[in-house]
Amino acid sequence: MPSLEEFSRLLVWTAIAIYALAFIAYTFDLARRSAQALDAKDAAAVRERELVSAGGGRVESIREAQDRAAAPLGAAPAARERPVFARIGTSLVWLGFLFHLGGDVTRGISAGRVPWSNMYEFALTGTLLIVAVYLAVLFRYDLRFLGALVTGLVTLLLGGAMLAFYVSVVPLSDPLKSPWLVIHVFVASLGTAFFALAFGLSVMQLMQTRREHRIAAAAASGDADAKTGWGFLRTLPSSETLESLSYRFAIVGFIFWTFTLIAGSIWANDAWGRYWGFDTKEVWTFVIWVLYAGYIHARATRGWRGTRSAWLSIIGFAAVLFNFTIVNVFFKGLHAYSGLTSGS
Repeated sequence: MPSLEEFSRLLVWTAIAIYALAFIAYTFDLARRSAQALDAKDAAAVRERELVSAGGGRVESIREAQDRAAAPLGAAPAARERPVFARIGTSLVWLGFLFHLGGDVTRGISAGRVPWSNMYEFALTGTLLIVAVYLAVLFRYDLRFLGALVTGLVTLLLGGAMLAFYVSVVPLSDPLKSPWLVIHVFVASLGTAFFALAFGLSVMQLMQTRREHRIAAAAASGDADAKTGWGFLRTLPSSETLESLSYRFAIVGFIFWTFTLIAGSIWANDAWGRYWGFDTKEVWTFVIWVLYAGYIHARATRGWRGTRSAWLSIIGFAAVLFNFTIVNVFFKGLHAYSGLTSGS
């Protein structure tokens, strides 16, 4: 009979397998979108010839085709398209989430505490919250086009944590025996989940921006056969809409990260008798805060929109991943709670 800890591992590996299947389903959905976009482009070409023969303009027909192809983000779930592979992918994500949640809960029960006291457990809970936020947001916005990116990211992070960061349950060290462990780390994980969605939208924004520039160049040159990028991008909202939504998610994540920074300082004072000590982990948490504060400020007051805004969001999330992996593993300090070394 496997122990509860072993059962937790089995549940997590099952969740990883299901997320991988969801990634495949979402990838097929993007391929389907590309095929539909190609058909729509052919129909637009026919309409274009009709407009030209009737005295209409070619650029106008392209824009109309774009407007018809892009689905509204805020459409109610009942009013959205119901493509087969997107539905299969989302159903698999829900199933994987249930196994993932079971693995997280059973890990906590076997440890007799909240399951986020070391790198493996933080990855387990953090990826769970990324999936949870994604599924919750689907009730408000149709972000299924992000499904392949989200499930791919979660599969890689969770699978990597199982292979590289897994440690058996051990008692908490003295500094971690605090109510702030429950609050501080959970809020940091939640902030990371919103940053992950903002990152995904920023990646799509860059791709859509490049496509829009190519469309404008093709319209200016009169080249109706010019390649404009991935076909599925025709079914996505404009780069401006993607940027706006990414900005909203980044603001929510920033609020949670600000609380993380404040709560961490209070906890540090309780544990070590000082609010700030320039520990490596503290510094990188502050660096991430500065990056996202700069991103929000620059976009709101300095007019940093478009490509520059997207890159700031991507760099911010890269810093989050760097803080979790490289800083935790290779930098020594008071926050050495990875569980990977004898001193952790």
